[in-house]
Amino acid sequence: MKHILAGLFGIIFIFFAFVSQGQTDQKIIQFSGIVLGEDSTSGVPGVHIFVPKGGRGTTSNPYGYFSMPVLEKDSLIISAVGYEKMHLIIPEGASESYTVIIELLPDTTFLPEVEVYPFPTEELLKEAILAMEVPYQYQYRNMQQSLDQAMLNKMYKNLPMNAGNNYNYYVNQQMVTYNARFQTTSLPLLNPFAWGEFIKSLKKSKKK
Repeated sequence: MKHILAGLFGIIFIFFAFVSQGQTDQKIIQFSGIVLGEDSTSGVPGVHIFVPKGGRGTTSNPYGYFSMPVLEKDSLIISAVGYEKMHLIIPEGASESYTVIIELLPDTTFLPEVEVYPFPTEELLKEAILAMEVPYQYQYRNMQQSLDQAMLNKMYKNLPMNAGNNYNYYVNQQMVTYNARFQTTSLPLLNPFAWGEFIKSLKKSKKK
């Protein structure tokens, strides 16, 4: 029994040795590039570039650039908040420096429609409707009479002058007084030149 267990452990040890040897035989590649947004002109900062199998990863800098060591045939996941997740595989036979330009697509999420009601429950809405007091018909009739257009026009005509009307009247009177100081008034009864012409006409009529 001991010999069988020893043989099994030996086979497992040899298998893992071959697997580790195969992994170390893979060429190390310096993977770098820039991550662009939907406008394809500005870099996206904080994008995660991760190799799940190897547990390696990095993030893009504030300008969208990144750089990290990878192996051939590594499968990478590129993810960022607000963008769709993207998968990328390092091609076999790539050179020691592999550079790419990654364009992420925006991840648009449509939320379900939310209806907002004035009451939290249907029962409270029913209670409010039942408790509502409907106005009587005479209240509508009084309201219509109070809003009658002819009555409103009559009330408007009988309103006293407000501050704006008083100001306009005062300014107009000041303007009339100012104009009367430097030019003849437009009212003939108060014009001395008009009275002089009138007296001259009376004298002429007496001579005739």
